[in-house]
Amino acid sequence: MVSDDLRRLYAESDGTAIADLIRRGDVAPAEVVDAAIDAIERVNPRVNAVVHKAYDAARAAAKSVPRELPFAGVPFLIKELATMWEGQPLTNSSRWMKDVTAPTDSEFVRRLKAAGFILIGKSNAPENGWAITTEPKLYGATHNPWRDDVTPGGSSGGSAAAVAARLVPLAEGSDGAGSIRVPASCCGLVGLKPSRGRVSLSPFGDYWYGGAYFLCLSRTVRDTAAFLDAMAGHLPGEPYTPPRPQGTWRALAEAAPERLRIGVTTVPPDGSGVHPEVTEAVRKTTDLLRALGHAVEPHDLTFDGEVAWQTYTRMTATQTAQTFDTLAQLVGRAVTQADVEPVTWAVIERGRAVSGVQHAADVESLRVFSRELATDLVGYDVFVTPTLTQLPRPLGYWDMGEIDIDRYNAKWTDAAFMAPFNWSGLPAISLAMHVSADGLPIGVQFVGRYGDEATLLALASALEQELRWHDRRPPVAAISD
Repeated sequence: MVSDDLRRLYAESDGTAIADLIRRGDVAPAEVVDAAIDAIERVNPRVNAVVHKAYDAARAAAKSVPRELPFAGVPFLIKELATMWEGQPLTNSSRWMKDVTAPTDSEFVRRLKAAGFILIGKSNAPENGWAITTEPKLYGATHNPWRDDVTPGGSSGGSAAAVAARLVPLAEGSDGAGSIRVPASCCGLVGLKPSRGRVSLSPFGDYWYGGAYFLCLSRTVRDTAAFLDAMAGHLPGEPYTPPRPQGTWRALAEAAPERLRIGVTTVPPDGSGVHPEVTEAVRKTTDLLRALGHAVEPHDLTFDGEVAWQTYTRMTATQTAQTFDTLAQLVGRAVTQADVEPVTWAVIERGRAVSGVQHAADVESLRVFSRELATDLVGYDVFVTPTLTQLPRPLGYWDMGEIDIDRYNAKWTDAAFMAPFNWSGLPAISLAMHVSADGLPIGVQFVGRYGDEATLLALASALEQELRWHDRRPPVAAISD
């Protein structure tokens, strides 16, 4: 039986605080695991964020976790997409893979365990991750803890909902076109997409030519910084090797940033519109940045976002088709149209139709674009944009039952500011800078120079001290006011 005092302590603590309590002996890892299980059992039926529970494995791990580790005893959720956790389901939220279990641990999971995290389950994700909502047919929709009729974002929507609802203090996020930053915005969290190559994708050699990234969703900047310390580092021979700063990101995040030169835009590169409340969120952000002593100036992006998006989605379709061929070895048979949702099948078919020559041309175009975008922004320490151009959409707005892949991809205009920084390799973080008139979180994106997560985290810490978004609690949470 979990006491009310433990419930409150767990729900009000970030991962850093929980690890400190365990290190001092104020609470045992087993008690924290029980508190997490209690929170999931009470709240998950409302949000549907956790789709696989590994309570026995978590309780076993809690018995022997070394208390000196940075996140000793902190419960954590793995996203049900791509990351392998040996012996646990590996479905990618697809009916085709519903009986597959992971044969080994990804490097990401090995580093989680080495940091002391207790893996307690897996969070919901859309099939194959190709959605900025989380509504897979296999597991059903995840609901936003702030309002259950709107999306928590995607593809890391299950993780974001779980962290916002206080089921766990941190959870895995991955990002191929905004899938960490979008749910961070929808659920009022901290969502950092690190620099290209910062976190190893092993056993994958690469994915989407550096366009896919793995890290976490959290409620506090210090948790995200400490998580980056635990997870960062490439393996010998990997294709991308960003520079690493002197000192830890946790320590660098706590240092007050010097006066920064900051560029800002609210004009989407694809010519789409922006909701007035989103524009207002960016305006208030720039006012705060100026009040903190930074130099802020307007600077609109000049590339053709629509053409670049078409190139990216064609390239990713080709690699997706290849990935499904590889996964057939785990499933034991090739995927068929009946096995997957219509959007997924349309992506596979598109990828199979692209020639090798066209694929090489697409990769080259994206490489050139990456260089041009980084060059365009090189004069700024930080660049500010909306995260999403619109407020969180109602559930059902993005429908993976769509059979026309071009029509489906065209609806991603809400995320027009997301994918460019996947292509460019620049680090980007979404912060919970504003709340809409009807109580929905609105994120603002901050982009840094390649390899310079430290500046982003230091600025984020200063903004967090001003706004204290971690004190906001959604109506659906493991503990109420």
